Amino acid sequence: MSTEEFEELARRAPELVRLEFIQGQVRVKPVPDGNHGAIVMWLLRQCMRRRPELSLFPDQGLAIETYRKGRARPDGVLAPDEHFAGAGEWAAPNGVLMTVEVTSRDADTNRRDRVAVEKPDGYAAVGIPVYLLVDREACSVTVFTEPEKGTYRSATTRPFGAVVELPEPVGFALDTEKLKEYAD
Repeated sequence: MSTEEFEELARRAPELVRLEFIQGQVRVKPVPDGNHGAIVMWLLRQCMRRRPELSLFPDQGLAIETYRKGRARPDGVLAPDEHFAGAGEWAAPNGVLMTVEVTSRDADTNRRDRVAVEKPDGYAAVGIPVYLLVDREACSVTVFTEPEKGTYRSATTRPFGAVVELPEPVGFALDTEKLKEYAD
């Protein structure tokens, strides 16, 4: 399937599903449940409080061109305020400081979000400095950094409740105690 065919399919998809184009294949991303949405909103508030010049854009589509002409839709994309104004549904990833994924309750989560085979490699391939994974099943947060040659060289995992350092260019500590309330 070509990128253009995927984009047309994604435009026509019902609102009950969100589509991504990863490694040349169409992937269905589950619609978030209440805890998933609460975590994203909590992260949004944390980013706004600590870095008011930045915005965490929920569900911003990214054109991961170097990664098999992929189209990813992270749960959150941290970038300068108004960075995506006028960009359209699938924006270029340049200028993105961090992508965020919050795991869902579906069989595809392990391959899609946890295993450095699909989305994390795509984010690293285009040089996004930080990838934050909130793993609801494991009750942990993993910070991936140092993108090089299509992979993140560093990954630090901490349990919910720990303080997690989000290195530059994000540049603040995240107290994850609140995430215990959203553990399933």
